[in-house]
Amino acid sequence: MQNISSISELEALYGQPSDAAIRKVSPRLTPLYRRWIMASRFCVLTSVGPDGTDGSPRGEDGPVVQELDPQTLAMPDWRGNNRLDSLRNIISDGRVSLMFMVPGSTTIVRVNGRAVLSADTDLRTRFERRGKLPATVIVITLQEIYAQCARAPLRAGLWQRNDRDAVPSMGDILAEMTNGKEGGADFDKKFQSLEPDGLW
Repeated sequence: MQNISSISELEALYGQPSDAAIRKVSPRLTPLYRRWIMASRFCVLTSVGPDGTDGSPRGEDGPVVQELDPQTLAMPDWRGNNRLDSLRNIISDGRVSLMFMVPGSTTIVRVNGRAVLSADTDLRTRFERRGKLPATVIVITLQEIYAQCARAPLRAGLWQRNDRDAVPSMGDILAEMTNGKEGGADFDKKFQSLEPDGLW
């Protein structure tokens, strides 16, 4: 296997980015980037820490983030499995990336920046759902925002396919990893029948 070990080797192989690829990058929300992100109910939050990286799915029943100002986004962190992988990373190393998606759109919007965690009650109250507040809010200072071309979603047929029956369920995976002590059909049934209150 021939590994690439220098930036010069990499650039010689790929060439230089196009003018459009450079000019689409903004250090803050523009009117159209704002419109796009406010339409996104789902994103992937990526963080980095001393034990490695983490990619965490984030979803809401409205915009997945709120704008505090043109260079600052806020994202609620709802209580879940308490692994806290992303949150531990943010405390150790504030660098984060977000990948925003909108069902049906082959455009993906990406944000790179730095994050801190806040337990401020007023800020948490902005995200109140069904009488519940997030445990914390991730506050992200944008360093760059840009749109990704559509090739990857188009290649994957991302919004044209439904391959759910071809993959194991979460209950199946838990059962395999715990020798049947957790998971299984009952686990899957529980999440399929969750009332809205159970999502927050």
